[in-house]
Amino acid sequence: MSGFLLVLCLALWHQGGTAGPDPPGCSSPDAVRAAEEALEQINQDRTSGYVLSLNRLYDVSHTPQQEQGGSLYTLTIDVMETKCHITSKKAWKQCQVKGIGDVPVYGECQVSVFVDTQVKLQSYSCVLREVPATAVVDVCPDCPTAENLNDPIVVETANLSLQRFNEESPLANYFTLGNITKASSQWVVWPSYFVEFTILETVCSKKTDPSELSTCPTMNCQFAHRGFCLGTHVALEEEFEVRNPVGKKGSSYKNHKPVEVKCEIYEPQAAVTEKVAHATAGSGHPELHDHNHTHLHAHEHVHSNSPSPTVSKPQGSIGTVVNQPASPRSAPMASSCPGPRRHNLHLDKLKL
Repeated sequence: MSGFLLVLCLALWHQGGTAGPDPPGCSSPDAVRAAEEALEQINQDRTSGYVLSLNRLYDVSHTPQQEQGGSLYTLTIDVMETKCHITSKKAWKQCQVKGIGDVPVYGECQVSVFVDTQVKLQSYSCVLREVPATAVVDVCPDCPTAENLNDPIVVETANLSLQRFNEESPLANYFTLGNITKASSQWVVWPSYFVEFTILETVCSKKTDPSELSTCPTMNCQFAHRGFCLGTHVALEEEFEVRNPVGKKGSSYKNHKPVEVKCEIYEPQAAVTEKVAHATAGSGHPELHDHNHTHLHAHEHVHSNSPSPTVSKPQGSIGTVVNQPASPRSAPMASSCPGPRRHNLHLDKLKL
């Protein structure tokens, strides 16, 4: 019997010695690369919201697909919102994660990717949520907290901010309000409101009579600019000045300007493509090499109020992003999982 047990042990030892490598865990460079590139493709696929950043790889499973020459990864990725709106098309590594004073948002994504020489996103499902105001106040009592996007003061802040942008912008056309995407308030000495919103270029030039601005249609063509703004409104009633309509003389601010606005205007992809085509046209088009496609450039085509037949429809999304409260989740199955967090915003109790 002892001889049989010895042979059995030797056989098991030999089998273990020739076994394949352990499947990748959360510390595997291949798994981390798959997660990073998958998240980049998720952000490219989305059409609304904010660019998501990788916080950590929570879990991973790996299935070799020998016939297809690659592997199928199923990933659970912990993510955090950045300050970049999805309209910016910026890579997530170029974007700053929202801090404790920016109404931070966190969540997780279930992701399927196929990996051979490249990472190819197959599907994704993300669930996001704001950090509770109570958790923010515990760490930073004076930090802004979230406001309802439909609150009248929030809508007023967005409209006043856009009005100021249109007054001071050197761009050729007026812009109109797209969507209010985030709102918060803070009370130090006076109540302050912070509103983030998207804006859309209209067909109305700065020569348009101000009385007609409310009916200006958006520019429905592939050369239309879009933008993302942060407006601030300090509600000082005794200093607040009733603004004159856009375009009317006499519009001014008191020394304490109650409304501030900062906007990023994004070059439309069609203009970028055209600029690249001009730059690579060769010596046959030397006059085009310095063609200016900045936001001050007047488009050399007519903008009609009717839909443009040249506008291509965006491709269908291959995933979903929803807002839901946090719920318990199972412990990771893979080795060395979860991976290390890249951010925690000092919210140790929340375990982002």
